[in-house]
Amino acid sequence: MPEQLKPVLPGGQTWLGRVDPRARLVAALLFSVVVVLADRFEVLVTALVATIAGLFFSGSSPRAVLRRLVPLNVLILVLIVWLPLAAEGAAAFRWGPLEFSAEGLRLAAAIALKGNTVVLAMLVLLGSLDAVALGHALSHLRVPDKLTHLLLFTVRYLDVLRRESLRLSAAMKVRGFRPRMDRHTYRSYGHLAGMLLIRSCDRSERVVAAMKCRGFRGRFYMFDHFHFSRRDLPFCVVSLLILLVLVWMEWA
Repeated sequence: MPEQLKPVLPGGQTWLGRVDPRARLVAALLFSVVVVLADRFEVLVTALVATIAGLFFSGSSPRAVLRRLVPLNVLILVLIVWLPLAAEGAAAFRWGPLEFSAEGLRLAAAIALKGNTVVLAMLVLLGSLDAVALGHALSHLRVPDKLTHLLLFTVRYLDVLRRESLRLSAAMKVRGFRPRMDRHTYRSYGHLAGMLLIRSCDRSERVVAAMKCRGFRGRFYMFDHFHFSRRDLPFCVVSLLILLVLVWMEWA
């Protein structure tokens, strides 16, 4: 299997890794919706604790998961700095001429909790699935074939586009290009983006032609299907209980 189609995180041989991917996908979707709609901090903290507990059942390395969370938290750090300055409301504290509002701090904390909880839940529940299994599960859940194909092809060819971009950048450097803050640099990067787009379109046409030569008629035919079994029941019961507890804490 190509490297880009492999699971984001290991853990396919654990108990959670053997659960029906359809159940994991539905649980991840419902859990994310509940967390995003929640507003009370005790609900968000409870959801985060639940995802951290699920991390130990997923068999994933905590270090690998934390490494995946770093880009998200860099963005959240910027929000934590700017939201209290931009949001209106009573001042929580002042630092020289800067005034940090209590409402902005509350909003930044809620965004930080929601973002980390949702991403961590996706990594725990879906991180051990390869792209093919995820697309198979989406097809079983009656997601339109075009969306499923779009997901699979995007995952498959992102690395191809990245390598093509690196190759074009290396060719520019060989020809003496050195990026600066001037019009020539901006124009060169514009040409790079345009050439990458043209080559992407050309590759897509060749891929479509190759698929048609192999008998592709708009859908992938699946030979191995998922089967719901007794080992999936504990996962479904636990997931349902967690969702009910979160809903009760937020809206009871």
